[in-house]
Amino acid sequence: MQWEDRIGQRLKLRDLHILLAVSQAGSMAKAGTRLAISQPAVSKAISEMEHTLGVPLLDRSPRGVEPTRYGRALIKRSIAVFDEIRQSVKEFEFLSDPTTGEVRIGCPAPMASGLVTAVIARMSREYPRITFHVVEDDPRALVRELEDRKVELVLARMSNALVAEHMTAEVFYHDALVVVAGMQNPWVRRRKVALADLVGEPWALMPDDTFTKSEILAAFEAEGLAPPCTTVVALSLSMQYSLLAAGYFLSVGPATALKFPTAYPGIKALPVELPTTRRPVGLITLKNRALSPVAELFLSRSREVVQSVVARKSTRHTVP
Repeated sequence: MQWEDRIGQRLKLRDLHILLAVSQAGSMAKAGTRLAISQPAVSKAISEMEHTLGVPLLDRSPRGVEPTRYGRALIKRSIAVFDEIRQSVKEFEFLSDPTTGEVRIGCPAPMASGLVTAVIARMSREYPRITFHVVEDDPRALVRELEDRKVELVLARMSNALVAEHMTAEVFYHDALVVVAGMQNPWVRRRKVALADLVGEPWALMPDDTFTKSEILAAFEAEGLAPPCTTVVALSLSMQYSLLAAGYFLSVGPATALKFPTAYPGIKALPVELPTTRRPVGLITLKNRALSPVAELFLSRSREVVQSVVARKSTRHTVP
């Protein structure tokens, strides 16, 4: 009864929406402008929420406002509430017309150009009115997007540190990184290549704060080698592989990505082993978040493409 008396009957979705807007805008005036309501109305809504909950939700200063620890806790749950409502609306739309809908997918560039492209191509032939929103980034950044509910699922190489307890991972296959070069690079014609031979070569690699770069550095360290000579630092895989095509640079990419010949034409893996980089690859989702029907469909089609291209069975489990 205390919940119903103090909160359940008094706290409204409109109030939570206003709190989210204030948090994002950093000021009540800006939030009011975004919501097309007056600043006094915004201030009144926040004050009434604080009175109802009995805790301060915002710290106010001449420079603006920011959420208190209580405010951050409520905002986190509010995002989940609004996301579940959006998911319900998506499900209504899909139930009324199973040939339409949308899905938000997060994946690193190698996955986007390879596996994700293959899945989208297959689904689009079957459901031409489905919309796919693809977010490309480093796996660490994509997991944050997943937690903020900005994407529904993340397709990436995984590690125990990457997949938290409140997430579920479906492993499609295991994959290692490989050293890659353009077809004009002299190293492509060598039958035997050791990683030590390539340390002084010019490399085009990801930034140091990315998951992939940390794997590369660990692979060199495991061989007792100094870090590779990184001449170009670029997050864009397209930029890296364009340099490879010129026949001068080396880079690193997932071995399975090369199984999609249309993704990276003119790029070849060198006969160099990087055993420490072998990791599970698959989809990461939030445990307490129901996937939309289109996301479930994407998951199903991903399994089919993986089985046909990678020829490995997927296993569902939680990465510890």
